[in-house]
Formats: sequence, structure tokens, C-alpha cells
Amino acid sequence: MTSFDAPTLIATKRDGHRLPDAGIDWLIEGYTAGLVAEEQMSALLMAIYLRGMDAAETVRWTSAMIASGERMDFTDLRRDGKPLKTVDKHSTGGVGDKITLPLVAVVAACGAAVPSASGRGLGHTGGTLDKLESIAGFEVALSTARLREQLAGVGAAVFAAGALAPADAKLYALRDVTATVESLPLIASSVMSKKLAEGTAALVLDVKVGSGAFMRSAEQAGELAQMMVGLGAAHGVATRALLTEMSTPLGCAVGNAIEVAEALEVLAGGGPDDVVALTLRLAQEMLTLAGIDGVDPAQTLRDGTAMDRFTAMVAAQGGDLGVPLPVGACTETVTAQRGGVMGDIDAMAVALAAWRLGAGRSRPGERVQHGAGVRIHRRPGDPVAAGDTLFTLYTDTPERTAPALAELGGGYCVGDTPPQPRPLIIEATP
Repeated sequence: MTSFDAPTLIATKRDGHRLPDAGIDWLIEGYTAGLVAEEQMSALLMAIYLRGMDAAETVRWTSAMIASGERMDFTDLRRDGKPLKTVDKHSTGGVGDKITLPLVAVVAACGAAVPSASGRGLGHTGGTLDKLESIAGFEVALSTARLREQLAGVGAAVFAAGALAPADAKLYALRDVTATVESLPLIASSVMSKKLAEGTAALVLDVKVGSGAFMRSAEQAGELAQMMVGLGAAHGVATRALLTEMSTPLGCAVGNAIEVAEALEVLAGGGPDDVVALTLRLAQEMLTLAGIDGVDPAQTLRDGTAMDRFTAMVAAQGGDLGVPLPVGACTETVTAQRGGVMGDIDAMAVALAAWRLGAGRSRPGERVQHGAGVRIHRRPGDPVAAGDTLFTLYTDTPERTAPALAELGGGYCVGDTPPQPRPLIIEATP
């Protein structure tokens, strides 16, 4: 049996060489078990950040992270004696990105099963679990047996990753404090290890591009998308990616409960046009990839079947939509100083304002305010009169308002001409 040690593997990557497959397996297993020191893994992460990993290394690194925990299998999932096809979506993180909430319900209403392992927000991007936990009683920790039962009955579940790829949870926390988050192989393997471990047969990736995304350029986002699609293929999961716009917030709500309310508007047949359009496009991509034909995702919003699936999912996970969603006790409005046309709204400025208000966290484990957030009353291109309300800010702690207003201040303008429209879908992988 070949033996390895951390200093030799660090030096291998430091000097620009490929890590051996068995060495990667040993390293991830040892780090998960606490046998490889944090200092050693920190050094290796920085070497990877500087030297990169080739495609084969990244595949092996991802496989080792999947092997660090449970890998679910839903190939035998059935409803009424018929096989159920599984498919999921992952977003690389955006502002106002509540798409998972209506999307899982729409796709479930079309006949697929959606096992969606999700995360919490950190920094400027919101977390799907934080949003759903603003619903009274909603539980995100599901046993495998309960998850299987819910998928067979309801067709959708949004849950905490738990035992899936525990190596990734440790590595992500370490990357966050060692300035190695931006490494594309590490991002790709982090995302895909959890999604491949959740047992879905098909996966659609929503790779965000713009000021409110981790990937600022379409070129960099495209490289990440291709890398993740390759990892999916290498692990036998049909995978497709879309590059989507994230320079402007999605919809009119940024926060937790405020985004749930907007998702419910979409499920009721209304909601902002961009949220509806992206939900339906991703739903169609998911259904096509899963091999489900002859259904119209938009019909599920018109006839209420998507809303039925969402309410059933919430009830199955202990949630009570009859309890009013929380709203921050302190509000502040931002009004237009002049008339004209609403210009671009910078997604990062709005995200940081919501974070300052308490909607996000600055370190893992910190509590979020479910009622905090920002409501956008005028979208880019909308007419504006002097005195019109442009934004409403919500928080439970009034001392947070001034810092939030400072973040928001330079993130919008009212001018004389409408801004240049940006396409919602930038590119799709072949």
C-alpha cells in the first residue's frame, strides 16, 4: 500500500505537478478525519489556488469529497408503481435569487422529483435555507427515509446537506479564511460534490454573471460552467449550465421572508417578470434533461398545481404558511429627489444593504433576521416622479439602517434616459 504525507503533497502542488489520485484520496479522507492539520490543508489550498488543478485532478478531488460522506440513490424511486425521474438545479449565488422556491414546485408539478440539497447564505448572497426557515416551523434537517417518502409523495424537498460531502463543509470554511475561495477547481468541486452526492440523475446549473455574482465576467463564468458540466458527466449525471444576468437584483425583494412572499406571488400566477421567466426557463431545461416531454411548466402556475406542490412540501417539512411571514419592525424609505427614469440598480449595493440590515451573516452560524431586507419599488427603465418611493428597508435593529443606506446610496440613479437592457439568459452550454 502506497503511503503519503501532507508535506510531500503540498510540495508536489507547490512545484506545479499533478497530485496523484491515491494521494488526493488519502488527503481528503485524512483531513475529514482530523488527521491532516488545518495549517497543512491551508498551505495546499493556496498551492492549488496558485497552480490550479487539471481536469482529471478536479474529477478525483470531487470524487474524494463525495466519498467523505453519504451518497444518496433514488434510482428506485416510484410513485403509483411508476419510476420517478430525479432532477435538480443549483445556482452559484445571486441577489434576490429566490428561484429555487417556485422552481422545485413547478418541476414537481410536471412529474419529476426534485431532491434539492441547499445551503445558508454567507456574505452578500442569500441562502435558500434561511429563506425557507422564515416560514414558521419549516424543518431543513431530513433523514434519508423521510426524504425518500417526501419525494415519492410530494415530488420536492429542499433540505440541508447534512451528511453529504462533509469534507466540503470543512474545506469551504477553511477557504473562506485563507483567501482561496476564488479558485475555479475548488469552486467547481465544492458545488458538484454536494449536488452529485444528493443522488439526482440530472442537474441544471444557473451560473450567475455580473456585479452581484462571484463570477464578474462571462468568460470566467463560462469556464466554471464547463468545468462543472464536465464533473457531472464524469460522475454519470446529465448536466447542463446556463449563464444568467446578475448585475441587477432578481425581482423586487432581497432578504429572507420578503423573498418567500415574492415566490408565493409567482406561484399564484403573478410576480416579477424576470423571476417568472427564469423559473420557467430553468424548469424547461430540467424537464428536457430528465427526459420529461409534453408538459408546459407555465401551465402549472396558471392552474395552481405548482402552488399545491409548494404548500404540500412546506407542510411535509413542518411549515405553516397560515402564520404571517415576519417583517422587520423598523422601516425606512428612500424616495426620488427628481423625476425621470430609473437607471441601473447595482445588485451588489442592494445585497450589501440587505446584509447590513441583518438579512445575511458575516460568519458561519450567525443568526439572520428573517424579516430584514430591501424592497425595490422601481425597476430599471420604470418612470419615476419626484417624491416616489424607490426602496423600502426593513430591520429589527434601527441602528443598522444608516449603514444600509450608505451601502445603497451609490447603487442606483434616476436619469433622463432608460438604461441599456441586459438579456436575462446570457449563454447556455451545448
